[in-house]
Amino acid sequence: MPKKILIIDDDADLCLLLSRFLTKNGYEVDVAYSGNKGIAKYKTEGFDAVISDFRLGDMDGVQLIEKLKQLDSRVIILVITGYSDIRQAIEVIKLGAYDYIPKPLIPEEVLNILKQMTATNFVKKRRQLFQEEVTPQENAGGSSDAFFIGSSEVTRFLYQQVEVVAPTNYSVLLYGESGTGKEVIARTIHNYSKRAHQPFVALDCGTLSRELAGSELFGHVKGAFTGALQDKVGHFEMANGGTLFLDEIANLSLDIQASLLRTIQERVFKRVGCSKEVVADIRIIVASNENLKTAYQKGKFREDLYHRLNEFTIQLPPLRERFDDIKPLAGFFLKKSCEENEKEIPGFSESVLKAFQKYPWYGNLREMRNVIRRAVLLTPANNMIEEAVLLPEIFEDNTTRPAVTPDQPATIPESSFSNGPAVLKEASARAEYQAIMNVLQRVNFNKKKAAELLKIDRKTLYNKLKLFQEQE
Repeated sequence: MPKKILIIDDDADLCLLLSRFLTKNGYEVDVAYSGNKGIAKYKTEGFDAVISDFRLGDMDGVQLIEKLKQLDSRVIILVITGYSDIRQAIEVIKLGAYDYIPKPLIPEEVLNILKQMTATNFVKKRRQLFQEEVTPQENAGGSSDAFFIGSSEVTRFLYQQVEVVAPTNYSVLLYGESGTGKEVIARTIHNYSKRAHQPFVALDCGTLSRELAGSELFGHVKGAFTGALQDKVGHFEMANGGTLFLDEIANLSLDIQASLLRTIQERVFKRVGCSKEVVADIRIIVASNENLKTAYQKGKFREDLYHRLNEFTIQLPPLRERFDDIKPLAGFFLKKSCEENEKEIPGFSESVLKAFQKYPWYGNLREMRNVIRRAVLLTPANNMIEEAVLLPEIFEDNTTRPAVTPDQPATIPESSFSNGPAVLKEASARAEYQAIMNVLQRVNFNKKKAAELLKIDRKTLYNKLKLFQEQE
């Protein structure tokens, strides 16, 4: 069955030329000479893909994309224009266009992109990624995939961004708290890109010492430095042709950042101790807990590298902002944990599910997965997961923190102020204690890291904890 293509352009000659060319190449083509007529045709007839000029008589490409996305969030759009400006290109890609091609058009180029857009595998993957729904009865993620997508508004927006950027070759910058799934998103972008059958290689820059970072990234030859007893292949070479994911990139030293910038720009690198250049055909995805713009303003990160990497930015939401996903996510991790332990667990008790929705999940998805894995291990087969097998803080935190939902912001109970200024000092102490405990839980009670985040020394932290314990 031929693919149906809709061409929207107020240039009749271009429409005729492109329509004839695509028809000869096996496509079924319809034409609209304005944005509104194109939207009306798409609404009534449906098409596999849309090719549209950016500048139309009654609207521009931005308005057209927005309206088509309202009709069908999965619409595949190729934008053509005589205004080949990179900012405009990024704008339409962010809005959801598949690709952007400047005039004068080369019909063969349009045909190649169109084949990619309407490829069966690509359409199938998109449907798997963005159409799978979770049913409550499944009590799981609704998919056999290794990760859960979710249906909350913030999660859908996240995957819309993934859908936009995945088919391109743009570098992607991921921001998010620890445990929000930055590597999962990086893998998803890779899996739904044109490099899907090439390697995906991940490197945690936070674990690299300054001395070995160059070797890990670019490799080395035997004898390049003390301890280099044999040749080593670096991560750039391992990822050649595919995607390299660099987690916690802000931890790289400035001299390594300079080498990284050159490699990304020139698409070549050298192994440490070797003068031979190796071609690097690689897509770069990086992740950071720290805002890299703030880091370069403080002199901790190269500004030119930041701008080179920041072609497309995605902010991963913390689990506490994905309220509607908490129950199905718990079911998803339950299913995975049961498979891992070869055990049947029918589900969670109501009190446990309520506790999950109230708990702020400091460690995000990673924490939830670990909590449920432990609960499955401790629960007898065929029994529901009850409060007794969960860590106490899941419930203790609920007694001190009101449940936060998208429609109900956290508030301080009025009773805290009912006795006037006499309780101000006590309320302040409680708030300080809660802030310290929140940070400690985020860093798994690593007091050194907690002191750094709180911007106090460890001795002060120990003294405050001792004082709180004495007051209890």
